Amino acid sequence: MNNSVGSTARLLGAGLRALLVLTVICGVIYPLAVTGIAQALFNDKANGSEVRSEGKVVGSELIGQTYNLPLKKGQETAAPDLKWFQPRPSNGLGENSVNTQYKLILSGATNLAGDSKDLIASVRAAKAAVVKDNSTADFKVKASDVPAEAVTSSGSGLDPHISPQYAELQAHRVAEKNGLGVNKVEKLVDEHIDGRILGFVGEPRVNVLQLNIALKELVADKG
Repeated sequence: MNNSVGSTARLLGAGLRALLVLTVICGVIYPLAVTGIAQALFNDKANGSEVRSEGKVVGSELIGQTYNLPLKKGQETAAPDLKWFQPRPSNGLGENSVNTQYKLILSGATNLAGDSKDLIASVRAAKAAVVKDNSTADFKVKASDVPAEAVTSSGSGLDPHISPQYAELQAHRVAEKNGLGVNKVEKLVDEHIDGRILGFVGEPRVNVLQLNIALKELVADKG
């Protein structure tokens, strides 16, 4: 009996020591080491790829934002503020309905099939809106000019980028709304085109948040 109790005690002691050692290694030393390396070598990415404007954090390079006008009385969906470059549609976004204390934005796709009547109607309405919103007195947008990402949301619904083609399509409208020359706005777009990763991965893209920050600065300089 005594031998059995002693063996059990020794096993429990060994187990507790192993638990303590592994807790210190895996729960303290390893996280601190990884955090330290990330902060030292990848500080920007480790902290969420924050974007700053006028000394304040205004968003992340990785998460798309909307640029809408304030809701009017009786209005359910905010209208886009057309003085800004507009991002992709965010049809996959919703709000947290479980814990209503926090109105969290949810990430996700619409999950509608390619032949879904709802999706087809949504795409047609979005295309008509892009044509209407971006046509100016001296620049008419055709339906065939509208790129796919201008009328469809990404898989996450949070894509921060648009194609250079969509940014250039918006340049005339942005120039008109802000009293700028079209050539200046087009030059701004060209300066914010990111090429393919490593020269061959993905497609050229424009970060909408960074482009709109640069636009804000251009408008301020004009004044």
